[in-house]
Amino acid sequence: MEGASTMNIEPELRLAGPEDPILVTGAAGFIGQRVVANLLTRGFRTVRCLARRPGTRLTFVNESNPGSPAVEMIYGNLLSKEDCQRAVRQVKVIYHLAAGSGEKSFADAYLNSVVTTRNLVVACQAERCLRRFVNVSSFAVYSNRNKPAGRVLDESCPIKERPERLGDAYAYAKIKQDELVMEYSQKHGLPYVLLRPGAVYGPGKRAITGRVGIDTFGIYLHLGGFNRIPFSYVDNCADAIVLAGLKPGIEGRVFNVVDDDLPRSFEFLRMFKKKAKPFRSIYVPHFASYLLCYLWEKYADFSHGQLPPVFNRGRWHAEWKGSDYSNRKLKDELGWSQKVSTHEGMKLYLADCRLEGIHA
Repeated sequence: MEGASTMNIEPELRLAGPEDPILVTGAAGFIGQRVVANLLTRGFRTVRCLARRPGTRLTFVNESNPGSPAVEMIYGNLLSKEDCQRAVRQVKVIYHLAAGSGEKSFADAYLNSVVTTRNLVVACQAERCLRRFVNVSSFAVYSNRNKPAGRVLDESCPIKERPERLGDAYAYAKIKQDELVMEYSQKHGLPYVLLRPGAVYGPGKRAITGRVGIDTFGIYLHLGGFNRIPFSYVDNCADAIVLAGLKPGIEGRVFNVVDDDLPRSFEFLRMFKKKAKPFRSIYVPHFASYLLCYLWEKYADFSHGQLPPVFNRGRWHAEWKGSDYSNRKLKDELGWSQKVSTHEGMKLYLADCRLEGIHA
């Protein structure tokens, strides 16, 4: 595993020991596989991986740790209370990465992010041995309006209000998921830590984040301009997630996960075109993108939803308004440091995107 760290926390100070069962939901996903590999690198020997489909192969883990007996694959669905009870049996730390990510329906997003999380935490209550529940959320929950720290978007920034009016099913479900975890902490003592990664990238995830631009209209519209993009290289993100489950004394904390030396949108797009795949794009200035979102939002209201409000001022503020980002809390309180530099991470990511273009 590139840049894996084994020394962030001394073994005797960890919440879980090498033999303690650890559960990773969403273990077959882009980030989940790196979380599992990170745990194995740290010497954990009972890593339980929940996947929906029998035969699911953890490619990254298998390559890093071929035939590792430390990985226990279990198959089930978090919508099943029985599967949740089976998954959390004797587990000391849970890394909850499973969530609905591609659903456009609010009902599906709620079902696969909120109901599943509720089933999981209820099962933990019955088991009574959990030491830490790490809930992996997203930057998508932030509104980026009226930020108390000026241009810096950090953990103190406000959460989106009524995201359902913005047509953002993913943000809506993530906000409700976070609220549920915090509610169970207050009412039932659930020991949790909340992680909110920015735009996670790396080999295996080749799509350009929407914070740079969109190709909805048949040509790529570059909307990010001079904005910094809150990138987190996948292995750096996994390292922060794993640390959040092991470090004592941080219950109830929220951590944003972004790397150092974040590139600006135009810098990233220039690199991508040069080193991965050239394509045409049109730069849309900030005032024009705001006007587009304003008019789209107004017409969506006027048409009573016949035109979905996929472009709106809330999205503009969240994705294209522009902010600076801080990982100071992640470093100071969690002891995280960036292991894969932004330069090296971009090199690996762009090489993977170039390979896709060669074989397309």
